[in-house]
Amino acid sequence: MTHFGIFCPASTGHLNTMIPLGSELLRRGHRVTVFNFLDAQATTLASGLEFQPLGEDEFPAGASAEGLAQMGKLSGLTALRYTIKLITQGSDILLSQAPAILKKAGVEALLVDQVSLEGGTIADFLNIPYITICSALMLNREPNIPPVVTTWQYSPTWKGRLRNQIGYQLFNLLTKPIRETIAESRLQWKLPLYSHPNDHYSKLAQISQQPAKFEFPRQNLPAYFHFTGPFHNPATRKSVSFPFEKLTGKPLIYASMGTILNHSEVFQIIASACEGLDAQLVISLGGGATPESLPPLPGNPLVVGYAPQLELLQKATLTITHAGMNTTLESLSNGVPMVAIPVANDQPGVAARIAYTGVGEVVSLKELSVSKVRSAIVKVLTQESYKQRAIEMQGAIGRSGGVKRAADIIEQAVLTGKPVLASKI
Repeated sequence: MTHFGIFCPASTGHLNTMIPLGSELLRRGHRVTVFNFLDAQATTLASGLEFQPLGEDEFPAGASAEGLAQMGKLSGLTALRYTIKLITQGSDILLSQAPAILKKAGVEALLVDQVSLEGGTIADFLNIPYITICSALMLNREPNIPPVVTTWQYSPTWKGRLRNQIGYQLFNLLTKPIRETIAESRLQWKLPLYSHPNDHYSKLAQISQQPAKFEFPRQNLPAYFHFTGPFHNPATRKSVSFPFEKLTGKPLIYASMGTILNHSEVFQIIASACEGLDAQLVISLGGGATPESLPPLPGNPLVVGYAPQLELLQKATLTITHAGMNTTLESLSNGVPMVAIPVANDQPGVAARIAYTGVGEVVSLKELSVSKVRSAIVKVLTQESYKQRAIEMQGAIGRSGGVKRAADIIEQAVLTGKPVLASKI
């Protein structure tokens, strides 16, 4: 038995990926502890995993939720800057507090969310193995791959590579505070400094919940990079009540802009775009607002604060989404095509892949209008290719292995202490 520690952001999107993975390892007889801020405690304990708080003074209960609520008012570059600020604060706390807490807890290996860049440095300092888990869109850089914060399409030309290079240089400026915080700790702990952004990730195994089919063509991934498909597990989700008796039987359009966005005007536009269609619109506000806080919406859609997303997607014909990785993969796991309205962070990159793979249409937040959203909805609903490609992606996800394959890779990496090559699992 191995005592695994988990590092990830306290947001729902990341916990919904890491907790099912931890639960699978727990089922196999391992011990699993989530090390996080207090706002992640209830969700973690409800899943059966152990929880150890970090940063209790700096991030008391409610602080993470407050930060996410503030982020929900932002979009684009402003939201990205705010996200980086939160990540930098979190990294500083983890680097100063986590090593002693992990050592005292007897943690033997770490599962590190790819956006928790400090995790690998903490593992190196403690001399324990760690595995990188890509809960969000994979961040590994290549010259032909655009930065994940853009909606740029894949273009393996000199112009495309130059565009990407400039984009990465700008991204480096934005993320400089995080990298400096980590570099200071590595110097203090006498660890070699990183020479490339990809150096932050595990040399034993890197695991993405994307299927390989939902990615631009890659040429420079390490041999120990694995596409396992999503880790969704309904058993680890909190039960959510929903008035299923109000579903009419018409084609279901499910709209969710995630658990952060609270731009009520976006829901107004979505409702107006669906008005008059031979379909029923269900809107999940995800906690960013309450049904009572919204004015009456056109077409009288069914609006709830939270929805049992996995269950509704089994009934859906179309998803309207912010292009968060979890909602995107959960839609594709059910063969449901999408209309994506990316808001911030890696969502533009996910939306670019939705367009590239032909499983949906993209409407940018800057160009958001009733006519554009309605046009995209009608296009996806009436052109069979979108549904067909979503079904093909569903098949690819089914063949990827999911959480069980990811756990196999993790166990082999920790048992052998050697890189687990993709061809070996």
